[in-house]
Amino acid sequence: MSQPTKPAIDPSDLDEHRPYLVKYAMLQLRDKDVAEDLVQETFLAALTAAGRFSGGSSVRTWLTAILIHKMGDHRRRAGREISIDAIAENEGVDDIESLFQANGRYVEMPKSWGNPEAALTERRFFEALELCVQGLTTAAAQAFLLRELMGFEIDDICKEINVSATNCSVLLYRARMRLRACLETRWFAGDNKGQGRRGS
Repeated sequence: MSQPTKPAIDPSDLDEHRPYLVKYAMLQLRDKDVAEDLVQETFLAALTAAGRFSGGSSVRTWLTAILIHKMGDHRRRAGREISIDAIAENEGVDDIESLFQANGRYVEMPKSWGNPEAALTERRFFEALELCVQGLTTAAAQAFLLRELMGFEIDDICKEINVSATNCSVLLYRARMRLRACLETRWFAGDNKGQGRRGS
């Protein structure tokens, strides 16, 4: 007689992922109540589809993918395609343009980032990155996180955040420029580097 199959997802294990998922949703939606509601919807969807979880990825990655789709549904319910011109008004395009001369060269060359790979192992680096992401517009943060954290293709990002391919590329460019400037100040400049912090 065959033994009963153990559920792929144990409901008691889901709650350990709640803080991460809420934080992830908060970075994109900037609304704690909505973030918590969508995480709860994510858990319900995960339990309903638990039998289809193959184990090919970690539970957290699987839950994050469900949450991303829930956030996409939320944005689509909220309305229209995002206008890049409206984003630019809120974002302050002049701040980015001020980094460049008329000939396209940097006004001030970017600072050395030392060893970025080593920085990625630093908990404090991720704290600095989170603060910098919070400084982005909602749309730019969404595009950046989907691309760099989840590895989405441009076409998939467009569908998730309801923008055109051109607008998505602009969002990613502006997000990277702003994060570069922010991280140079918060992390890679002088004694803000990882080694300097550990020694302080």
